[in-house]
Amino acid sequence: MMPGLVNSHTHIGDSIAKDIGIDSGVEEKIHPVSGFKQKILKNSDKHHLASFVKNSCISMIRKGITSFIDFREGGSEGINLLKNATLGIPIRPVILGRIEYYQDLRSIKNNTPIPQFHKSSLQNFLLNCDGLGISGPNEFSDSALQYFAKTRKIRAIHSAETEESNKISKKISGKTETQRALLAKPNFLVHMTYASKKDLVLAIKNRASIVVCPRANGSLAEGIPDVDVMLDAGCNIAIGTDNVMINSPDMFREMDYLWKVSMAMKKKRLVQKIYSRWLPQMLQNFWVEKLELFKMVTWQIAYSLKNMQLI
Repeated sequence: MMPGLVNSHTHIGDSIAKDIGIDSGVEEKIHPVSGFKQKILKNSDKHHLASFVKNSCISMIRKGITSFIDFREGGSEGINLLKNATLGIPIRPVILGRIEYYQDLRSIKNNTPIPQFHKSSLQNFLLNCDGLGISGPNEFSDSALQYFAKTRKIRAIHSAETEESNKISKKISGKTETQRALLAKPNFLVHMTYASKKDLVLAIKNRASIVVCPRANGSLAEGIPDVDVMLDAGCNIAIGTDNVMINSPDMFREMDYLWKVSMAMKKKRLVQKIYSRWLPQMLQNFWVEKLELFKMVTWQIAYSLKNMQLI
């Protein structure tokens, strides 16, 4: 007996593009504006796309995942597609939509606000989903990010996924990606692979949880999130599988990968903050490490979103 697993970060729409461009880099593959993923989503037949999304949901159910949090591209149409695809399937989608609007470098430097038309579009689709899944701070001005912070539903945003994205943020604004991402007052930050210790402390001060996607980062040759440091800092951590075009949505594989690669990186056991007095010393590391990982795929994201129904 166990609680249902929660996949805390997916892009389930790209189920239709599994393994396409497997040797491509992050920007070429999944950039929200120029990546070929966007072209595939826009040019795919919607019924065909929905059937692939449905198959991924069935796959998750078979692997013990009863809830997933999806960054849903495509505005209102994308939200409705996911809702229709999950009808009749005993799985709980938490749908974080987005407007199909991104700002260029000049707009970001000039701190240009979001146009009224897109503000209206955002308010309209928020009536039909659970919140916002923001692509990242490098696509929006401070003014736009602060506008997102005023919305009343769940907010989440990618941050510090790659070294390059962090460099771009510093070049544009003199701030780290995480510093700017927190302007949106997110419930959680996704990735944080290249977040500094100061960034982690800042996330904690802003009550933002962190969702790591280790297999996705590994598949894209972008490093591994330092969960040991995150735990030591006191971060609330959850786990997601990210793009279905890159990874199978399997939380058991995700936990196994994260546990082993974290120990390999540090050449020591995963840092522990909870010790059970009733367990013999020789069993403490084994059981407590598994408990920490299991919490990351169950109640920690539910606690963060104040929604225990997820598990």
